[in-house]
Amino acid sequence: MSEATVRVVGLGPGDRDLVTASAWRLITESPVVRLRTRRHPAAATLDAIASYDDWYDAAGSFEELYATIADDLVRLATEAAGEVVYVVPGSPVVAERTVELLYERPIRVVCEPAISVIDLACSALGRDPMMAGLRIVDALGSVEPLRGPGPLLVLQTYSALVLASVADRLAPHTPVTVLHHLGLRDEVIETRLARELTGFAADHLTSLWVEDLRTAGAAVDDLVTLTRTLRASCPWDQEQTHASLTRHLLEEAYEALDALENLVRGEPEPSPAAIAHVQEELGDLLFQIFFHAELGEELDRFNLATIADAVRVKLIGRHPHVFADVHVQDADDVAARWEVLKQAEKGRSSVLDGVAWQLPALALYTKLLRKATSVGVSRDDLAASLAEAARVLAVVTATPASSDATSTSDVDPAWGDAIEALARAAYGAGVDLEGVLRDRARRVADAIRSRETSSETRGATN
Repeated sequence: MSEATVRVVGLGPGDRDLVTASAWRLITESPVVRLRTRRHPAAATLDAIASYDDWYDAAGSFEELYATIADDLVRLATEAAGEVVYVVPGSPVVAERTVELLYERPIRVVCEPAISVIDLACSALGRDPMMAGLRIVDALGSVEPLRGPGPLLVLQTYSALVLASVADRLAPHTPVTVLHHLGLRDEVIETRLARELTGFAADHLTSLWVEDLRTAGAAVDDLVTLTRTLRASCPWDQEQTHASLTRHLLEEAYEALDALENLVRGEPEPSPAAIAHVQEELGDLLFQIFFHAELGEELDRFNLATIADAVRVKLIGRHPHVFADVHVQDADDVAARWEVLKQAEKGRSSVLDGVAWQLPALALYTKLLRKATSVGVSRDDLAASLAEAARVLAVVTATPASSDATSTSDVDPAWGDAIEALARAAYGAGVDLEGVLRDRARRVADAIRSRETSSETRGATN
């Protein structure tokens, strides 16, 4: 008795002319044959052969359908105690899920060689897949952005819905070559931008070729290479250390903030110059991170990959409302949970642990106000500071030597005027407003510590 076997043959990527002679002989002469689908030009004369087309509408999903087909083929081969010929579009070994499932079944599977859409696409475009480094992508395999480098051959793009999904995974301006009915009389090869893909009438003989795909991954790798080159060849870069670069990191951060403020002031339609300025300054800031990562790698301490992985893992842990089953009500709830998660993650006993005390005084004071609220210091208590500021402002504006201040800030003008008036008055009186505000920041810190201590005391006695 012969071993039960499913022999898979392909109809190729076009009409009858692209079906191999051996495949056609097996299809037309074998006693038990099944077509996955008749929706293929080469199947036009195979009406007498049973197909699984009617099963498509009844299945809840493609995965369920393909598993059912695989099981039925195993049943047929077992009952026949011989060989079943299974006919698929294209090649049995390219983007054919049912064949993958057959290999998981307890049965012998034999795949006959066949011409694939890969052969046809490379021939039509005159490209050697090995020399070009061609990668094959299943349009249905993921919803994540497509990654470079190119070229990519995207298969199973058989409908406007799938084309829209592919377009969403590309930058809108990415050129994409549509390959439609290759090798047939109505062959179409045309290039469109990704955002224009949905206007094409795709079917099961449509695929996409993406020649060049410049993604963040490729850009990052190139910048890493540049950083290493500078360290190896530039005398100034060779002399730099973590310590010597700190002032540059701070300067670039402030310059990026300036550029971002200019961009925001130009919303909703910032100028091309403002956009280019932000890109430039963020690039300068990014390069500082790359430089520190390179120094860390030279000492075998850390590198860009470990930095990126660490922050990714941290952010996933800090967002259980996104990556787990935690529910939050609003942004304030997220912020409050953030402090709790941060303390637990780092084993800190106070929300003040980790505060950068060298922050500019206004930034430090605001940061501490936020942290005070997170541990239960009443907003009403903090509001007294605002009342005092208003009292000081009233005194200042009543002084003849003072003049109206014009705010250039993009915040509420009244706040900008109040801050500027206080700063001018402090300067005229010889008062170090930075030192005064830092002293007040320390008072907020004392209030936080007092509240935390009392909370711990209550917890210990409950």
